[in-house]
Amino acid sequence: MAKKERLSKKLTLFDVYAVSTGAMFSSGFFLLPGIAAMETGNSVYLSYLVAGFLILPSMLTVAELATAMPRAGGAYYFLDRSLGPLVGTIGGLGSWIALIFKSAFALIGMGAYLSLYIDLPMLPLALVLTVVFGLLNIFGAKETAFLQRLLVSALVLIMGYFLIEGVEYLTGNAVLPEMQESNFLTNGMNGFISTVGLVFVSYAGLTKVASIAEEVQNPDKAIPLGMTLSLLTASIVYVLGVFIMVKVLPAATLFSSLTPVTDAGSVVITWIPESIGILLIVIAAIAAFASTGNAGIMSASRYPLAMSRDGLMPQFFGKIGRFKTPHISVLSTTFVMILVLLLFDVEAVAKLASAFQLLLFFLLNLAVIVMRESKIEAYKPGFNSPFYPWVQILGMIISLWLVAEMGLLAVGLTGTLIILCIAWYFYYAHGKVKRQGAIYHVHARLGQMRYEALEHELMTIINEKNLDSSMTYEEVIARSEIIRAQSADKDLDILSNKAVKSLEQRLQKETNLESGWATALTDMATQATRLKQGVYFKYVQLEGLRMPEMVAIQCKGGLTMPAFGEEKIHALIFLVTPEEQPLLHMRIIGHMAELIEAEEFLDRWIAATDERTLKEVLLSDERLVHVRLQQHTPSEAWIDKEIMEIELPGECLVTIIERNNEIIIPKGRTKLHSGDVLSILGYPKDIQELRQWLGK
Repeated sequence: MAKKERLSKKLTLFDVYAVSTGAMFSSGFFLLPGIAAMETGNSVYLSYLVAGFLILPSMLTVAELATAMPRAGGAYYFLDRSLGPLVGTIGGLGSWIALIFKSAFALIGMGAYLSLYIDLPMLPLALVLTVVFGLLNIFGAKETAFLQRLLVSALVLIMGYFLIEGVEYLTGNAVLPEMQESNFLTNGMNGFISTVGLVFVSYAGLTKVASIAEEVQNPDKAIPLGMTLSLLTASIVYVLGVFIMVKVLPAATLFSSLTPVTDAGSVVITWIPESIGILLIVIAAIAAFASTGNAGIMSASRYPLAMSRDGLMPQFFGKIGRFKTPHISVLSTTFVMILVLLLFDVEAVAKLASAFQLLLFFLLNLAVIVMRESKIEAYKPGFNSPFYPWVQILGMIISLWLVAEMGLLAVGLTGTLIILCIAWYFYYAHGKVKRQGAIYHVHARLGQMRYEALEHELMTIINEKNLDSSMTYEEVIARSEIIRAQSADKDLDILSNKAVKSLEQRLQKETNLESGWATALTDMATQATRLKQGVYFKYVQLEGLRMPEMVAIQCKGGLTMPAFGEEKIHALIFLVTPEEQPLLHMRIIGHMAELIEAEEFLDRWIAATDERTLKEVLLSDERLVHVRLQQHTPSEAWIDKEIMEIELPGECLVTIIERNNEIIIPKGRTKLHSGDVLSILGYPKDIQELRQWLGK
């Protein structure tokens, strides 16, 4: 993607935690406990505990996918790239609709608590809040996340106070109006299991943070850790909070209450006046419902954005506004949410969101299995789900079991939504989208249907995730050798052997290389992977190698390789990297893939007339500058000085010196002469500062 099409990476670990936590707390804690207790009795708090364990497989699965493919759209993107565009359309469009229903239900749910203080029609208030949250989402993810932080912070602090007061009350009172012990399992194990399915969806919002993964700083660490902290918070509040409700409220009161937290708070909060305590609970409830609504719009709006990028929805959904947010997608999401509030019985249709979420968990667990078994080398998640594939198989079984527990109505509504999504795909995208999922990489018999661009796409994602490490790429290019073949009559085998011979000469200086490295290099000449039409690379990893080495072949007329038919090869790149750094070659190839993707790359490569120009083609201009030392220019200050004596901005590094048509590898005490041409690498901001100092 071009920079203007990308979303800004402004979200921190705290933001991940706030979005994930805010998406969980609403009806699951502030409305549902009484209904759940009526189903299973005194054991209701254990049903929340079991549900918390059952969400773990899907949480681990989503964490792996989100760190491997941090892109807007979350579940949609994962399913599209693993199972193909049809399943991706079901996941994306279905999640968008289901999340809108869930968010609308959260805003409606605020009425039960607001009615304790004010007599206000709920629908107009929900409509106003929808518009407010929609506008806020347009002004920026950071601003939206700031509100989310405030809401979740208020919620967690007040709930923490409620739990402390509740535990203190329980330890100081011997006689409590709890349900009789004989009512521990009111409807036996069947009732308990049914209740687990009922409360499971209270945790489902945990994974919604994946849809904003593209905007997260350092997603490899922030997403798994943020989700884990969020699950711990939710589990403690759910289990301990419901335990307190069961212990302090009579069964009849708990069963009939639509505000169970407030009812329990009026009993256990004694440190401050009861009216203030109830007000705090109401504030927490409002914060919970509002955070769910806000996080819902934020997450839901990323689905049309991601699908439009891939041609599954109209392109205007993918436009990024002046505030670096998908403003059209946000407006569309807000508008549809308003229609839902006006036209539907939101509480009844909200069950659709729960059933569809369970189906989504099944598909996401399957997606991890597909991605791993595809053996796509560019699939490099920053977090690997443990105990593969048993965790994913367990997640799929749990999802199917809970869907079956939800009844025919929920299953029927979910089936209808799936049919609508399939209809949209065949109406709008079928025949236009040539992309295939990683599932076509799984079986050798489907090899002819492999979607090669998927590997290239994952390579560019790896590069984006490792921007701080991309200097390694520039250093490799600076030290590389370029072999130029002037015409197509050059034999490809001869050129390949020449490249391998060059690498051998470089590696002979390495004293730590394990035996057999020469054979590994020879094998390079017989294999090649396509990066783009006309551009191929070969690589090998060697144990004991200290630094990566590269040789690139340029052929203006084009070379042919029998394995690839009549296609002309203009660029063939050989790369050797240390085996001890397994991700290094993927970072280098990923950066190269991003540059090669540009339409003008091949033209510039073919037109280049010398080694330096060819290296410039392989480098990003914003990270490289060539400086000729001349009198009467700012660079005059460096003449007759040693490298170690000159001052360069930030992390800039002199990598090559050209002097009288010779290449010099600089060292600290290398003395600079007038007429030298320095190749200087650095981070973009440092190179920009250097350019400004040098002038035109």
